[in-house]
Amino acid sequence: MLKDISIIGVPMDLGQERRGVDMGPSAIRYAGVTERLEALGYNIEDLGDIAIAPRNTRAKQSSGDEHLKNLDEVAEANNKLADAISQVIEKKRFPLIFGGDHSIAIGTLAGVTKPYKNLGVIWYDAHGDLNTAETSPSGNIHGMPLAVSLGLGHPSLTGIGGDQPKVKPENIVIIGARSLDKGERELIKEKNIRVYTMHEIDQFGMTKVMNDAINYLKEKTDGVHLSLDLDGLDPSDAPGVGTPVLGGISYRESHLAMEMLSEADILTSAEFVEVNPILDDKNRTADVAVALMGSLFGEKLC
Repeated sequence: MLKDISIIGVPMDLGQERRGVDMGPSAIRYAGVTERLEALGYNIEDLGDIAIAPRNTRAKQSSGDEHLKNLDEVAEANNKLADAISQVIEKKRFPLIFGGDHSIAIGTLAGVTKPYKNLGVIWYDAHGDLNTAETSPSGNIHGMPLAVSLGLGHPSLTGIGGDQPKVKPENIVIIGARSLDKGERELIKEKNIRVYTMHEIDQFGMTKVMNDAINYLKEKTDGVHLSLDLDGLDPSDAPGVGTPVLGGISYRESHLAMEMLSEADILTSAEFVEVNPILDDKNRTADVAVALMGSLFGEKLC
């Protein structure tokens, strides 16, 4: 991975309804991410946060699709994020993005995909985030970013960074899924998206799952983006998330996954999302996120 890292915070809580996730970037910074990565020899540039209007003004501004909550505001923020990431990549630096809810991945993928013809995506998450307005039970856009990046969804979202799909279905690997809506399951089958649910992780172990995922992407992609939702971990290890799902990936399994990605040296960008300090226990989930980044960027015991 590039030794020059640019951090971008996205204090977004527009993609869902639980308050507090907008404080995620601050919580991650408070947990010492800059110091930890600098100790590993990285040159860190913190670009601060994407500006997002307060929620009480956003509600009055929105004029988008009625079923898609905060559509206009989500689109605006993600357009800003995509532009910021493009500038980072032009400087040949590694984009590291902190959320905020997972709707920020719309802008992340729109920004990181531009230099690549075959970008791969590792979606480390309890959820598939493959809903559209037609399939979403809630209308929350944080459940839609992967579908949007496939070119499925409202034009205000799919058009961010250009009208073309940002990723091909055969270049996606979902790891840790255990909560999929009916429409998401149908889309996974239709697009033949590779998914390692908790069943596969339990049955075969994280080593085999990660080896399979890395080998699956390594030969056919020219870059790989990691989108890590902290709710991919079990709530006992990462309690400060908005949509916890029991029976998740363990803390140690997650470190192993990050260590294997570090050794494979295939990542060209990464984001860590859905840290919600309001729901957390003494910033524990942000601490977990920073510890996982340590492993991802090469931290070893000896």
